Amino acid sequence: MSTDICPTILAEDPDSFRVQMKRVLPFAKRLHIDVMDGAFAAPRSLALDQIYWPANIPVDLHVMYQKPMVHAGAFVSLAPRMIILHAEADGNFAPFAEYMHRHGMEVGVALLPQTPVATIAPVIDMIDHALIFSGHLGHFGGNADTRLLVKARQLRELKPSIEIGWDGGINATNAAELAMGGVDVLNVGGFIQHAVSPAQAYATLQELTQ
Repeated sequence: MSTDICPTILAEDPDSFRVQMKRVLPFAKRLHIDVMDGAFAAPRSLALDQIYWPANIPVDLHVMYQKPMVHAGAFVSLAPRMIILHAEADGNFAPFAEYMHRHGMEVGVALLPQTPVATIAPVIDMIDHALIFSGHLGHFGGNADTRLLVKARQLRELKPSIEIGWDGGINATNAAELAMGGVDVLNVGGFIQHAVSPAQAYATLQELTQ
């Protein structure tokens, strides 16, 4: 068992973004940055042209937009490691995924709790990462509903090589169960960002999942 612990940044304004980034930069090896459009997920986050990160840290950009495809050019300009869209969003996924792959980015798809894995089966060959979502869109916290781990097994059956992430409610009591259940990446928001010592919270999760 070896799982990536990926601190999450979710900010509505530049000051909050700066503070959250500062909390995790001393130890983060990979970052998960949430952006929201206020429609698909409220509240509205920073605009894409206000998002930044150090060049030496790989970033997964979790896009909670109703119409993410219209921002393809902006995503390419930002050049994150990976773009994660929602299966429930509008638009034609296949050409978008091809476009991102041509520009050297991986493509992920997030599934809300009620969305079955079968929804993405027709395009699974184009998906590098599947994110099992078990939180509250646009907010830290929520509950990690471990019944959703059935999706990890279903995803692995569809595509054994797919990377599987989890978003929502991760803490020291469930991290090991999620890792043992087939999750490769734990995207952790409140447990790290709200900790007295973010570095110690990160280290605790690492120890539980290695």
